Amino acid sequence: MDEEDDFRADDPINLLGKEDLDPLSLAELDSRVALLKAEIVRTEAHKAGKSSHLSAADALFKK
Repeated sequence: MDEEDDFRADDPINLLGKEDLDPLSLAELDSRVALLKAEIVRTEAHKAGKSSHLSAADALFKK
């Protein structure tokens, strides 16, 4: 399966990955990297919360 198949063509993440970075200055690239890293941290925290919630639900309903 192609990684691009995971997203719709108009998905913001897919569009973000196709943006032309050439016009950006070093400062703009640094800002972009910082924003993307912050989004990764936010997404990983949300994932951990879901995993924790799922584990708690599994423990509650297991016999």
